[in-house]
Amino acid sequence: QVQLVESGGGLVQAGGSLRLSCAASGRTFSSWFRQAPGKEREFVAAISASGGSTYYADSLKGRFTISRDNAKNTMYLQMNSLKPDDTAVYYCAAEISGSYYRTSSYRAWGQGTQVTVSS
Repeated sequence: QVQLVESGGGLVQAGGSLRLSCAASGRTFSSWFRQAPGKEREFVAAISASGGSTYYADSLKGRFTISRDNAKNTMYLQMNSLKPDDTAVYYCAAEISGSYYRTSSYRAWGQGTQVTVSS
């Protein structure tokens, strides 16, 4: 099972940007999810093994960009124009079997990185 480690979270003001990293995501289909306090974990974005195909939650298109550098074995999530509603723990996931937008489809998860957006 691949080991995933997220980094890059922190406290940012509304309108600001952050870039999250997920190390050791490997050359495999990978995704970002997030979980806000009191809410279910939700799909954010996904990227194919080659990086040639990307998928986004409709509500986040245009503000978030997923990418990967397979030479560095790392996946990224660039988050721009952040809003307080983006506050959540962000997780990367890999080893998929099923629909990319379902948490139950992934076998490998990172420990999460906290993103807090202040108003």
